[in-house]
Amino acid sequence: MADLLWDDVSCFFEPDLMGSLPDVRVPDASVKDWQAVLDLVSERGWTCQYSEGEMVLPVPRAEAVLSRPADAGCPDLRVWPIADVLAIFRFHADDEVDFDIDLRELQGQERLDVFCGFLREIGRRLGKPVLMDPEGDYGHPVLGFDVEADRVVLLAEPQVR
Repeated sequence: MADLLWDDVSCFFEPDLMGSLPDVRVPDASVKDWQAVLDLVSERGWTCQYSEGEMVLPVPRAEAVLSRPADAGCPDLRVWPIADVLAIFRFHADDEVDFDIDLRELQGQERLDVFCGFLREIGRRLGKPVLMDPEGDYGHPVLGFDVEADRVVLLAEPQVR
């Protein structure tokens, strides 16, 4: 059974309303949590690409990425849970796992199910909530993985059109 139904949540996947790249995050994280995400990507066999600037490199240990000098620029890890759905993890801080997802790639029930599955996998691995905020509206999640419910749930009321 689907965590969320497209007809109930489609407004949260409208780029004009949410921004095309909403912020997805795991608050209260640690270097250990970042490493658990990197391990999960590898274990699941998701296609990924780690880069620092224009240079594509092998995926390092989380500790190495997060201990880079502040002026070194922010590396990213691109992860494709399926071919046409991309999550871009940004290593801004060790206390929050964060990534962007492109809402234009998440249209319809099938893609919503992929996205919810991705959030579930991360949330279960870390035992922590995974929250999605509108782009530029940090701290106001509209949906996320709820650890106790063990599924993705709505955290805001859908807007009526």
